[in-house]
Amino acid sequence: MTSLSSTRADTAAPNGAPAAPGFGLTDAGLVLMAIIWGVNYSVVKAGLQALTPLSFTAVRMVLAALVLFGIARFTRDAWPNRRDTGRLLLLGLLGNGFYQLLFISGMARTRAGVAALIVAAGPAWIAIMSRLLGRERVSRLGWAGIGLQLVGVLCVVGSTQKFEGGESGLLGALLISLGSIAWALYSILLQPYTQRSNGLHLSAITLASGAGMMALVGLPDMLRLDWGAVRIGGWLAVVYAALLAMVVGYLLFYHGVRVLGPTKTSMYGNLQPIVAIAVAWVMLHETPSSWQLLGAGFIMAGLLVSRTAKVRPAPEALEEAA
Repeated sequence: MTSLSSTRADTAAPNGAPAAPGFGLTDAGLVLMAIIWGVNYSVVKAGLQALTPLSFTAVRMVLAALVLFGIARFTRDAWPNRRDTGRLLLLGLLGNGFYQLLFISGMARTRAGVAALIVAAGPAWIAIMSRLLGRERVSRLGWAGIGLQLVGVLCVVGSTQKFEGGESGLLGALLISLGSIAWALYSILLQPYTQRSNGLHLSAITLASGAGMMALVGLPDMLRLDWGAVRIGGWLAVVYAALLAMVVGYLLFYHGVRVLGPTKTSMYGNLQPIVAIAVAWVMLHETPSSWQLLGAGFIMAGLLVSRTAKVRPAPEALEEAA
């Protein structure tokens, strides 16, 4: 596909040296990605008014997996071998199965803005688990950024006691936090495969096993649900969460990684919680509390600090690569 393989033409400075590329279509696409993912939190909350959490997630993921496989067929890159495919399917159970189960269970119990902020602190869990698994070593500045993010998460999770729902909101925030930890482990274990396989293929394979798991878990709910009573708004929420958030968003993300690199691409992802809080404020009338805003400040500051910190592979990881 052209959209996955095209690259931005380099520009040259007057003295002939390469100049930093300006804002282009790839950057605009990443802004769109952040908007799509930020809006998705409120869309999911709206969809849960029409469908049960498990039925909503099952239909969403199966639809997204089918579309992604259809698109992936047109890529020229070779698919992963049989051994890697089997391992990717197992990883998909963690990253797209258990993660989505925890995420949707948490979303059903807490606010969209709370969920977005907790997910935004995901890089902190990735850094911690990378260190525990001996993959990377983080500098002191990096640990400072991680600490700020975790303080922010504590502010956001603790603030749920003041929202409607009380203990239910707190449980939802904790479930989403556990989901973020599961996603962090998945991201670390997936990293070696990203070096030798097309990102779209990886996404399609891992999403397929996750969708299969959610279809089995959600089958009782889907059999009990009165599908004829689901209004057009519920179906639009499913389509948005599947095709825009899980297909278009992923395509824009992988294209950004290929053209701009992972660091700059991930920086655009930091716009998500800002968009999510603003949209939830308008659509769902979720007025953020002072603790939530304080937590948002800690998380965003931690992300900025972490971006400037140096991260180097651990010696044992270099030995394995050798």
